Amino acid sequence: MQRADLSKADRERIKQASKELLAGVLAVIAPLDRWTEKEQTQAEVETFILDHVYQTLPEPPYTSNDKAEVAQLVYRHIWQQSVRDQLTGGSPQ
Repeated sequence: MQRADLSKADRERIKQASKELLAGVLAVIAPLDRWTEKEQTQAEVETFILDHVYQTLPEPPYTSNDKAEVAQLVYRHIWQQSVRDQLTGGSPQ
């Protein structure tokens, strides 16, 4: 979800936060075996993403609803990539 009303500093902060989020998610799911099949591990990953998004996206311009939407989009993407990688034997990225 891109916003036209972000300052250059906010955009850079979000880029860095995105990189940190990806590294963090990969670290969380790496030791988990088929995490997409277990409700508890799904919840752990989703909570990790939510916490990170809520802490790093600037408010304003992002609202709590915006943050929840972003976190859900990120979670769905990570979940889909992990399922695809499990089916093909690749590693999640």
